[in-house]
Amino acid sequence: MTAVPPARRGAPSPYPTWAARGWRSFGAAFVVLAFVPPLLLLVSGSLRRPGSPPPPRPELIPRQVSTSGYADALELGGLLRASVNSLVVAAIAVPASVLVASLAGFALTQVSGRITGLVAAASLAAVMIPATVLLVPRFAVFRAIGWTDTLVPLVAPALIGTSPLYPLVYYLAFRAIPADLKDVCRMEDLSPMQVWWRVAMPLVRPVTAAIAALTFVVTWSNFLDPLVFVYDRDLFTLPLALRSLATLDPTNFPVFLAGAVLATVPAVVVFGLAQRAFLQIDDERR
Repeated sequence: MTAVPPARRGAPSPYPTWAARGWRSFGAAFVVLAFVPPLLLLVSGSLRRPGSPPPPRPELIPRQVSTSGYADALELGGLLRASVNSLVVAAIAVPASVLVASLAGFALTQVSGRITGLVAAASLAAVMIPATVLLVPRFAVFRAIGWTDTLVPLVAPALIGTSPLYPLVYYLAFRAIPADLKDVCRMEDLSPMQVWWRVAMPLVRPVTAAIAALTFVVTWSNFLDPLVFVYDRDLFTLPLALRSLATLDPTNFPVFLAGAVLATVPAVVVFGLAQRAFLQIDDERR
C-alpha cells in the first residue's frame, strides 16, 4: 500500500488537536445538560393518563404511568402516515443535499481564489435572506409548474444543498486535504470526479455525517413549507400532523406530548448515529 505523503508545512491539519477534542467534549457535556432535562420532562408528561390535568410541579415519574397517550396520538393524529411522508422526504433530501453540497464544495477547490471568494460572499448573502421572503416567489413557481399539494416542494431545497453554508463547509474540509496528496492524484492521472469520490470524500467523513444529520433534522422538523405547499391530509408531514393533533383537544397534554416524543425520537437517533460515526473515525485516526 502506498504511504500517504506528509502535509506541507503551513497547511491546515485535517486531524483534531487535543484542544479541539477538549472543546468537543465540553460542547457535548453542555448539550447533555441543556437538552436532557427537557427531554425527560417530555417523556414523563407523555406517560401520564390521557385527559389528566398537568401536575402542579414537574414530575419525572408520573404517579399513574400510562401509555394510552401514544395509541391515541397515532390513531387521532394520523402520525403513522405523517411519519412515513416525512421519512420519504428525508430519504430523498439527505443524500441529495450531501451530493450537491460536496460536489459544489469540491468544485470551489478547483477554481481560482477570486471565484471562490465571490461564491462565498454570495452564499453568505443568501443566508441573510429570511426564508419567509422567498415563500411567495417559490409558491408562484411551484404552482405554475403544478407541484403544489405534492411532496416535491419539500425536496426541492436539497437540489441546492438545503443551505448555502453546506458547500462552504465542504470547501473548508476539502481545502484541509494535504497538497501532496493532491499531487499524487494528479500523478496517478485521476479525473476530478475520481479524486472527489475515491480520495476527498473518505477523508471528510465527519463533515458528511454532520451535514447529513443537520439536513435530516431540518427536513424532519420543517413546518412552514408543508403548511404552504401541502393541502391533502394524506400528504401531511409530521409537524403538520402534530399541529392537527394539538387543535383536536388543546387541553389533552399527555396525547400531544406523546406525539412530540414520537417526533423527537428519530432526530435523537440520527444525532446519536452521527456522534458514533465521529468517535469511530477519531479512533481510526489515532
